[in-house]
Amino acid sequence: MSFWKRFLGKDGRDELRDLWHATVGTSREPEWYADCGVKDSVEGRFDMIALVMSLVMLRMEKSEELAPKTALLTELFVEDMDRQLRDTGVGDLSVGKNMGKLMSAIGGRMGSLRENLTESDAKLAEILQRNMTLNNDEAKPFALAVRTRALHNDLQAVDDAALMRGQLRPLEA
Repeated sequence: MSFWKRFLGKDGRDELRDLWHATVGTSREPEWYADCGVKDSVEGRFDMIALVMSLVMLRMEKSEELAPKTALLTELFVEDMDRQLRDTGVGDLSVGKNMGKLMSAIGGRMGSLRENLTESDAKLAEILQRNMTLNNDEAKPFALAVRTRALHNDLQAVDDAALMRGQLRPLEA
């Protein structure tokens, strides 16, 4: 994409910003940390962003219209994580290496979820316990699995237009 298209915001990512902000907002919901035992740390918050983003991207893959836009959502993730790394003092030479690790984590999380969302909550809890940064003494992987599955099901019930507006859960009737 050319510098001017990015500068003027015409690279396609703008239409996904509401979805990206909703993804981050959902990952920061206090229930993930208080009720499910996700550690409220840099690592735990990243794990939650990766988990919610993976669920959102899996939902997008099921739509002919949205599937091609997963790359743009990934670009927003990269843009945000790059900025976060630089803000925390990671030097230019290390940013690329760190971004590679973060992208690998997203890919791994998506693959794991794609294979295991059809499994029982107990099996999903095992997988999440291995892949998430949890509070050792307060870890509640089963609660995390139930909440993860509920978000997955909610995402399936939201139509494409609502998802693009950043609605990750169906509106209450």
